[in-house]
Amino acid sequence: MTQNPSPRRLPWKIVITALVITGFGVLGITSLLSSSVEYTNVERAEKLGKTVQIVGTWVKESGSTYDQHRNTFSFSLRDQQGQIVPVVLAGAKPNNFEIAVSVVAKGRMDNGVFQASSVLTKCPSKYEGQAEQ
Repeated sequence: MTQNPSPRRLPWKIVITALVITGFGVLGITSLLSSSVEYTNVERAEKLGKTVQIVGTWVKESGSTYDQHRNTFSFSLRDQQGQIVPVVLAGAKPNNFEIAVSVVAKGRMDNGVFQASSVLTKCPSKYEGQAEQ
């Protein structure tokens, strides 16, 4: 009688290693997708109701205030479509806020007010406006 050769088995170390690598890959992709925040405008931020980023400029005529009791910084932001929204940042005023050429606020809309968890400022380049030599 002839016996069928037994099927070749993968060594258990290779199987475990493949499972661990697959697990880390899935974990990495999941965390990357959950941490990405889309850029949008004021109108769309109101409709989405989730954390977004809005790029715009500070409406200087509206001023800005810092409430030290609640540790909040408030100002008005004009998005790239021209819509203006009040912004309340949970924290102190960002560095170089007064000279920023643009502002990126990350947060979510709440009853017509953008509740920001962070605000980034883009300052003018020291090379802007210099004549070429």
